[in-house]
Amino acid sequence: MRDLSRLLRPASVAVIGGGAWGRAVVAQLRKFGFTGAIWPVHPTAGEIAGLPAFPSLAALPAAPDAAFLGVNRAATVAAVRELAAMGAGGASCFAAGFAEAEAEDAEGARLQQELIAAAAGMPFLGPNCYGFINAFDRALLWPDQHGLAPVARGVAILTQSSNIAINLTMQRRGLPIGYVVTAGNQAQTTQAAIAAALLDDPRVTAIGLHVEGFRDLRAWEAFATKAHRRRIPVIVLKVGRSEAARAATVSHTASLAGGDAGAAALIDRLGFARVGSLPDFLETLKLLHACGPLPSNRIASISCSGGEASLAADTAVGRDLTFPALTEAQRTGLRAALGPMVALANPLDYNTYIWRDTARMTDAWAAMMDPSLALTLLIVDYPREDRCDATDWECATAAALGARARTGTNVALVATLPELLPEPVAARLMEGGVVPLHGLAEAMAAAEAAARLGRAQPAPLPLLLPGPARAGAATLSEAEAKRRLAAFGLDLPRSARAASPAEAARAAATIGFPAVLKGEGFAHKTEAGAVALGLADAAAVEAAARAMPAAAFLVEEMITGGVAELLVGVVRDPAHGFVLTLGAGGVLTELLGDRVSLLVPASEAEVTEALGRLRVARLLSGHRGKPAADLRAAVAAVMAVQAFVVAQAGTLEEVEINPLICTPARAVAADALIREAT
Repeated sequence: MRDLSRLLRPASVAVIGGGAWGRAVVAQLRKFGFTGAIWPVHPTAGEIAGLPAFPSLAALPAAPDAAFLGVNRAATVAAVRELAAMGAGGASCFAAGFAEAEAEDAEGARLQQELIAAAAGMPFLGPNCYGFINAFDRALLWPDQHGLAPVARGVAILTQSSNIAINLTMQRRGLPIGYVVTAGNQAQTTQAAIAAALLDDPRVTAIGLHVEGFRDLRAWEAFATKAHRRRIPVIVLKVGRSEAARAATVSHTASLAGGDAGAAALIDRLGFARVGSLPDFLETLKLLHACGPLPSNRIASISCSGGEASLAADTAVGRDLTFPALTEAQRTGLRAALGPMVALANPLDYNTYIWRDTARMTDAWAAMMDPSLALTLLIVDYPREDRCDATDWECATAAALGARARTGTNVALVATLPELLPEPVAARLMEGGVVPLHGLAEAMAAAEAAARLGRAQPAPLPLLLPGPARAGAATLSEAEAKRRLAAFGLDLPRSARAASPAEAARAAATIGFPAVLKGEGFAHKTEAGAVALGLADAAAVEAAARAMPAAAFLVEEMITGGVAELLVGVVRDPAHGFVLTLGAGGVLTELLGDRVSLLVPASEAEVTEALGRLRVARLLSGHRGKPAADLRAAVAAVMAVQAFVVAQAGTLEEVEINPLICTPARAVAADALIREAT
C-alpha cells in the first residue's frame, strides 16, 4: 500500500490551476485556518485568491506534500508526472473525462492508464473527485464550500460521490467529523487503501464508508483485519446492485443471491455493520464515536409520554434489539424518584410529574441506566427555537448530563423527529458524554448496528476469489451433477438412468418403492411436468414416464421421513466472490424468501449459525413434538457442496441443491444443478 500520510496530513499544499476551482481551494485553506505553506501554481497569473502564484512546479521552494490539480485531463497527466518526479507526497485529481467517460469518449480509458503510469509510486485521489478535508489539522484539497469545523477527535467518512460528501459536511447533528475523503474513479488509490491509511491516525474514532461497489477484495480483507486490530468500528452504506442475477432463469439460487446478497455477505464477513440511509449513517457514526460498539443489544427507553413509550417499542420491532424487564435495582430507584403513581416498565412512561424538577429527573433517569444495559434512550423533543421558548427544556438537558455523569453508562437523548433536537443542544450533550440522536427510527438503527459491531469480527478464512468472467456457461444433467457432488461426500438417493419408460420401470423395481421419476433435459422439472413422486409400483413408473415430455429419465428412491427441506446453492458473483445461499427449499423457495447468504469459504460454525437464523430452523429443531432433523448431517451436506465449489472455482458458475431433504438420520440431495463455464 502507498503511504498516504503526507497527502492526507500535509504541511505544504500546491494548488495547480487558476480557475474558479483552484481559487476556491486556496480560499478554503485560508478560511479553515491551515497553518502550512500554500503555493498556487499558474504560468501567467501573478496571484491566486490573494496569494502570489508560482509560474511552474519547478519554481516551488520544495516538493509539496499535497497538490490539488484543477486543470484539464491532459494537463492533469502531465502535472502528475512532474509531481511524482519531484517527490511530492500525493495529489487530488479534480478533472473528469477519464474512465468514467469511456462510453462517450474512447480516449478516457487510455488517459486514465496514462495517469496511473505517470504517478509511478506517488499516490493520488480520483480522478473525477473533490479531494479531502482534514478537520484535525485544518488541511484540505477541496474546491467548494464545506460545513466542517476543526475537531480534536472524530469520525472519518469516505465516499465515491463528491456531492454526497459535500452534503454530509453540512450535517447539524453534533457529529464531530475528522476526515471527509472522496475517491472518485479510484484509478490508483481505492477506498480500502484510503480507509487503511486513516486507521493510522489515532484521532479517528470510527469510519463510515459510502460504497458504490467493492474492488480488490484482498485489500478490503486487509483493511478489515487492521481495523479490528486497532478496535476502530466500520459501518457501510452500500448502494447499487451486482450482476449476479444474470442466471436467474436457471436456478432459484441465482434469483435469491442475484441482487444485493453478495454485498451484504461481504460486509458481514469483513466484520462491518451495514446501514440503510444517510441519516442512519450519521447517527450510527455518532453513537460509535461516543460509545464505541455496544456490548449487547439490550436497551431501555424512558419518556414522559405513553405514546412515545409505545412508539419506542414498536420502532424496535424487526430489529435485533431487546427491551429487558426491569431489574429489582431499577424498580427500587425508579419508585423512589417517581412515587407510586407511575407504572414501571421498559419502555417507561414516567408521566410529567417530575418535569422541571431537575434533581428528580436526574434520579429517575439514572435509576433506569442499569449497568446490564448496552444503551439507555432518553426521549425528549425540544420546541422549535424560532417560534417557541425552550427554557422549560433546560431541565431535560441538565438531567441527561447529570445522569450520565453519575452512572458512566451509555446514554443517548433521542428526539423522535430529527429536527426537534437543536444543534447547540446536541453539541452540549455530546461534550458531556450523552449521545444526541436525531430521530427515533435512526436511533434504533444506530443501536442495532453498534450492537452488531460489538460481536463482529472479520472471518479468519480468506475469500475464494471469483476470477475473470467467462463468455458462456452450460448446465450439466442432474445425473452428472450428482455424480460430481457425490465425490465430495454429498449424500444422494439411490438412482439409475433409463432410456425408455419400460427401462425406467425395471430400474425402479431394482431401487425399490416408493420411487421418484424425473424427465431429463429440464431446468425446472415441476413447471415442465417432468417429475412424479411417490410412485408405488413398476406400472405406475412406466405410465408416468409415458406421460412425460422426455426421452430419457432418472429414477430415484423417494426419501421419506423428511423433517424439513433446504436449499443450498452457490453463485459466482464477480464483485464479491462465491455467494453461498441457505434457505427454505422446495418449490416455494422464492415465494417464502427465507434465506441467509454467506461467502465461500464459510466455517462449519458459520454454517450452523446461519441455518439457525432461518425461519425453517424451527422445523429442523423439532416443531410441536415432531422429531428433529440431523443438523450435523445438514451442515455436512453444505460443507460438501462448498468443498466442490473450492475445487471447481476456476470454471464453476453455480451449483444448487434443492431440496436437501433433512430427516432425523440423513440430509439427502434430492435434486442438483451445476452450471460451469464453457
